[in-house]
Amino acid sequence: MIIVITGPTCLGKSETALNIARILDAEIVNGDAFQSYKDFNIGVAKPPKEYFSIIPHHLYSFVDPFHSYSIMEYQKNLRRTIDDILSRNKIVIIVGGSGLYIRSGLYDYSFEDEKPVDMSQFEKLNNDELHEKLKQIDEVEASKIHPNNRKRVMRALQIFYSQNKKKSDIVAEQCHKLIYDDVYFFVKNMERDVLYERINKRVDGMVKNGLIDEFKQLYSKYGNVNAMQAIGYKELIGINDDKSDIDKRIELIKQHTRNYAKRQMTFIRHQFPVIFYNDDKDILKVIKQ
Repeated sequence: MIIVITGPTCLGKSETALNIARILDAEIVNGDAFQSYKDFNIGVAKPPKEYFSIIPHHLYSFVDPFHSYSIMEYQKNLRRTIDDILSRNKIVIIVGGSGLYIRSGLYDYSFEDEKPVDMSQFEKLNNDELHEKLKQIDEVEASKIHPNNRKRVMRALQIFYSQNKKKSDIVAEQCHKLIYDDVYFFVKNMERDVLYERINKRVDGMVKNGLIDEFKQLYSKYGNVNAMQAIGYKELIGINDDKSDIDKRIELIKQHTRNYAKRQMTFIRHQFPVIFYNDDKDILKVIKQ
């Protein structure tokens, strides 16, 4: 059995996963792209260290931040980890909000070998220009991506130039079927205004717990690596010690996190057969039916 606890950031997914794992003697697997990186902790809301000593956790804090961890690598690691846990007759609990990453591992996504491509030619383009470039190449995929989602636009362009094939064509060729049996997708019910308030409080808590100092240490050590594009870090690049600048950047983190939560929910509703729950007991009732 595979249980996926997903949904927008700040729903308390890690705590729910731990509670369910303790009851079912299950093992937890990371479903968040940025939590795979070493040293990046506060800004990506990595689970507390004590969680790892209670229940086995997999695919957390193992990627060198100098390495750009790809969705193809995650897919391989996730499937290998799932197969290992299932082979020991244990339940898998995947927890995280990186919906596309989770889907790539559980569904019939296939990745072709990609030749190296110099993407520097696109870096000088602004978001609208970049999106227009994608639209000229792959109008179907461009219609699915907001122009401000620069990372996804760049990735779609990279796929085309490295594989000589549109991303939309690659997706259309796949059956969109689960490759595992007995998979459940759970998302916690929460009103949007309540979620947004939780997000604001979490960001305040991160700052109180040393987010800015963590960012400065990480940026000094690693520079502007891919992991720095996580919300909570990228907004702090170039920060100074002026209070007004700090406050502005904290508000920006809150805004970006709220926007991201909205995009997460939209993706998950459309891509997974979601079961909504109110508390942990609801999850147990469903899987024991």
